Amino acid sequence: MYRIAKELDLTSIVGQFTTQLRVGQFDLQFTLGRVKFGISSPVNLFRDGKLFAHWEEGQWPEPGFYDVMNAAITRYDIPNDQLIILEFENGIAMHLVDDSDQYECMTIIFEGDPRNTWII
Repeated sequence: MYRIAKELDLTSIVGQFTTQLRVGQFDLQFTLGRVKFGISSPVNLFRDGKLFAHWEEGQWPEPGFYDVMNAAITRYDIPNDQLIILEFENGIAMHLVDDSDQYECMTIIFEGDPRNTWII
Protein backbone atom coordinates (compact mmCIF):
# COMPACT_ATOMS: atom_id res chain seq x y z
CA MET A 1 0.00 0.00 0.00
CA TYR A 2 2.67 2.50 1.00
CA ARG A 3 5.48 0.83 -0.99
CA ILE A 4 8.96 0.12 0.30
CA ALA A 5 10.88 3.27 1.09
CA LYS A 6 14.39 3.73 -0.29
CA GLU A 7 15.46 4.72 3.22
CA LEU A 8 14.63 1.30 4.71
CA ASP A 9 17.95 -0.04 6.01
CA LEU A 10 17.97 -3.73 6.88
CA THR A 11 21.74 -3.98 7.32
CA SER A 12 21.30 -5.14 10.92
CA ILE A 13 19.64 -8.42 9.83
CA VAL A 14 22.74 -9.65 7.97
CA GLY A 15 24.23 -12.49 9.99
CA GLN A 16 21.00 -12.95 11.97
CA PHE A 17 18.66 -15.94 11.87
CA THR A 18 15.19 -16.87 13.04
CA THR A 19 14.35 -19.83 15.22
CA GLN A 20 10.63 -19.76 14.58
CA LEU A 21 7.94 -18.65 12.19
CA ARG A 22 4.66 -17.55 13.72
CA VAL A 23 1.50 -18.03 11.70
CA GLY A 24 -1.52 -15.84 12.29
CA GLN A 25 -4.83 -16.00 10.50
CA PHE A 26 -3.80 -13.12 8.25
CA ASP A 27 -0.02 -12.85 8.63
CA LEU A 28 3.33 -14.61 8.83
CA GLN A 29 5.69 -13.32 11.53
CA PHE A 30 9.39 -13.84 12.18
CA THR A 31 12.27 -12.05 13.87
CA LEU A 32 15.81 -11.57 12.59
CA GLY A 33 17.97 -10.22 15.41
CA ARG A 34 16.19 -7.14 16.71
CA VAL A 35 14.02 -6.73 13.59
CA LYS A 36 10.46 -8.08 13.68
CA PHE A 37 8.57 -8.78 10.45
CA GLY A 38 4.80 -9.16 10.09
CA ILE A 39 3.86 -10.03 6.51
CA SER A 40 0.28 -10.09 5.20
CA SER A 41 1.05 -10.47 1.50
CA PRO A 42 2.20 -13.73 -0.08
CA VAL A 43 5.72 -14.93 0.76
CA ASN A 44 7.69 -17.06 -1.70
CA LEU A 45 10.86 -19.08 -1.18
CA PHE A 46 13.21 -19.75 -4.08
CA ARG A 47 16.17 -22.12 -4.36
CA ASP A 48 18.35 -21.97 -7.45
CA GLY A 49 15.85 -19.54 -8.94
CA LYS A 50 12.95 -21.99 -8.61
CA LEU A 51 9.92 -21.48 -6.39
CA PHE A 52 9.79 -24.27 -3.80
CA ALA A 53 7.55 -22.93 -1.01
CA HIS A 54 4.69 -20.46 -0.77
CA TRP A 55 2.60 -18.88 1.98
CA GLU A 56 -0.46 -16.68 1.81
CA GLU A 57 -3.02 -15.59 4.37
CA GLY A 58 -5.48 -18.22 5.50
CA GLN A 59 -3.05 -21.05 4.74
CA TRP A 60 -0.38 -22.94 6.62
CA PRO A 61 3.16 -22.38 5.26
CA GLU A 62 4.48 -25.12 3.03
CA PRO A 63 7.19 -27.39 4.55
CA GLY A 64 9.99 -25.53 2.77
CA PHE A 65 9.64 -22.75 5.33
CA TYR A 66 11.41 -25.01 7.86
CA ASP A 67 14.56 -24.44 5.80
CA VAL A 68 14.76 -20.75 6.71
CA MET A 69 14.94 -21.45 10.44
CA ASN A 70 18.46 -21.33 11.92
CA ALA A 71 19.90 -20.19 8.59
CA ALA A 72 21.68 -16.84 8.74
CA ILE A 73 20.89 -13.97 6.39
CA THR A 74 23.85 -13.35 4.08
CA ARG A 75 22.42 -10.34 2.27
CA TYR A 76 19.26 -8.49 1.44
CA ASP A 77 18.17 -6.53 -1.58
CA ILE A 78 15.40 -4.04 -2.25
CA PRO A 79 15.41 -3.97 -6.07
CA ASN A 80 12.27 -1.83 -6.32
CA ASP A 81 9.54 -0.30 -4.16
CA GLN A 82 7.49 -3.51 -4.10
CA LEU A 83 10.05 -6.23 -3.28
CA ILE A 84 12.40 -7.16 -0.45
CA ILE A 85 14.64 -10.18 -1.04
CA LEU A 86 16.24 -11.88 1.96
CA GLU A 87 19.02 -14.32 1.07
CA PHE A 88 19.98 -17.09 3.49
CA GLU A 89 23.29 -18.92 3.87
CA ASN A 90 21.70 -22.15 2.58
CA GLY A 91 20.90 -20.62 -0.82
CA ILE A 92 17.26 -19.74 -0.14
CA ALA A 93 15.88 -16.40 -1.28
CA MET A 94 12.73 -15.20 0.49
CA HIS A 95 10.65 -12.71 -1.47
CA LEU A 96 8.47 -10.27 0.50
CA VAL A 97 6.15 -8.38 -1.83
CA ASP A 98 4.01 -5.28 -1.41
CA ASP A 99 1.22 -6.49 -3.69
CA SER A 100 -1.67 -4.24 -2.68
CA ASP A 101 -2.59 -0.66 -3.45
CA GLN A 102 -5.41 -0.86 -0.89
CA TYR A 103 -4.06 -2.63 2.19
CA GLU A 104 -0.93 -2.69 4.31
CA CYS A 105 1.25 -5.70 3.43
CA MET A 106 4.14 -5.55 5.91
CA THR A 107 5.12 -4.20 9.26
CA ILE A 108 8.84 -4.05 10.07
CA ILE A 109 9.72 -3.08 13.63
CA PHE A 110 13.21 -2.41 14.96
CA GLU A 111 13.17 -3.38 18.65
CA GLY A 112 14.47 -0.68 20.94
CA ASP A 113 13.77 2.08 18.42
CA PRO A 114 10.02 2.81 18.27
CA ARG A 115 10.65 5.60 15.73
CA ASN A 116 12.08 3.00 13.34
CA THR A 117 8.85 1.21 12.43
CA TRP A 118 7.91 0.73 8.80
CA ILE A 119 4.34 0.15 7.60
CA ILE A 120 4.36 -0.95 3.99
